[in-house]
Amino acid sequence: MTTEAKTEELTSNKEPQEARIWEPRIIGFLCNWCTYAGADLAGSSRLKYPPNIRVVRVPCSGRINPQLIIKAFERGFDGVLVSGCHPGDCHYSKGNYYARRRIMLTKQILEYMGIEPERFHFDWISAAEGQKFAEVVEKFTEQVRKVGPFKGVGAR
Repeated sequence: MTTEAKTEELTSNKEPQEARIWEPRIIGFLCNWCTYAGADLAGSSRLKYPPNIRVVRVPCSGRINPQLIIKAFERGFDGVLVSGCHPGDCHYSKGNYYARRRIMLTKQILEYMGIEPERFHFDWISAAEGQKFAEVVEKFTEQVRKVGPFKGVGAR
């Protein structure tokens, strides 16, 4: 590192990496027909919720493979939210029933891998529940914040 670069680093107003406040990174897999529309309603209604969530729109919550959730943790996300239509309201008839079974299995797999259960959340949110979406994201973000940064798969 040159002397000029060192001087620039020392005199800049940028905070060192350690001094920054940690914020959780959360990925949300949202059903296109219900929860994604609920998130859109929350946004268009100007409801406030933490900006920590990165949204991935999926056709149906029943299509979420447990490997996708594990991969999200491997990629460094601190929390994973999966949300879909209420039972009986699925655009694909039975997708949310498949999701419910897969989520139970996923929770067991994550526990076996040593990933804290507080880092994963599943909820039913319809297109008309923008307020509920904002509340779920806020509560889940706070829950992940309490657990702290994710150290890696299998680490506790």
